[in-house]
Amino acid sequence: MNSTERVRRTIQGLDTDRQPIYGWVYANLTEEINERFGSVAAFEDKYEFDAAHIFPGFGCFNKSIISAIAEKNGEITPDMLLDADIYNSPDDDRKFAGIRASLAHHKKRGRWCYIQTPGFFENFNSIFGIQNHLMWLILYPDELYELYRRQVEWTKLYADKCIGLGADMIHISDDWGSQKDLLFSPDVWKELIFPHVKSVVDHVHSKGIMCSLHSDGNVLKVADGIADIGFDMVHPWQENAGMPYDVYLKKYADRFAILGGVCVQSAIGILPRKQLEAEIRRVFSVLKGKRWIVCTSHFVQNHCSMDDLEFAYDLIYKLARE
Repeated sequence: MNSTERVRRTIQGLDTDRQPIYGWVYANLTEEINERFGSVAAFEDKYEFDAAHIFPGFGCFNKSIISAIAEKNGEITPDMLLDADIYNSPDDDRKFAGIRASLAHHKKRGRWCYIQTPGFFENFNSIFGIQNHLMWLILYPDELYELYRRQVEWTKLYADKCIGLGADMIHISDDWGSQKDLLFSPDVWKELIFPHVKSVVDHVHSKGIMCSLHSDGNVLKVADGIADIGFDMVHPWQENAGMPYDVYLKKYADRFAILGGVCVQSAIGILPRKQLEAEIRRVFSVLKGKRWIVCTSHFVQNHCSMDDLEFAYDLIYKLARE
């Protein structure tokens, strides 16, 4: 059983030979990993990572047009964007050179490759700023609905390109939660975000490809909606933000898989070795054999030493095979 088959079967809730392993390890520790292992790729090979998270390498927004609007008006509100073509075309094959190279590298190793695309709230935060965007959800709901709808069309074109290149899954990144609760009301989420995300997921599924979600924080109030959208996998199920694993196992384990389990906020790079080992073993005792891919909850932070990173993944490698 190669990694692609192992991950696919785990997401589907089918039997596998072992628990799949992955980790968001490089962003803050690339230099340190390169120094010790020679490359991030060598680290991934040592621990036989089963998946690969591939980023687009280019944004969907035309920054020059958005900068011109900001310079003219001082502050950007959603209505100012309705008459502008703010999206870069996803049809330029040259923009996908990085994705092609990443797919070629990881597919040689049999890995399950999921390619990220921006969600809606998270993506427009880059234009409005998160505080303004939260206000605009209330003050400009119709305008935001239209902007999100336009992004749906962009995302479908982008996803089709990625699927054509060999993506195993399309991954939507859209942070909706704080460490205690949703950033906005469930009603706002249902009205403005749900229909657009569902349209993308339905489109991806129509191509025979899975779709996953990344959202930080506590999104428990919309977990039913996340399941109704039809996501095949959610990253992370953030236990330390008030989302217990027993809730997942009782209510959602038959609806979607989870990617995560190794928390970068409360475990790896935080806990002393004995406590870190106990925490990793605890999570394995709860989730092993379930629809779970072992992964960090986000990028490992740079306060994590290489010794601690190796210790954690030596243990994960062992427990996944026991």
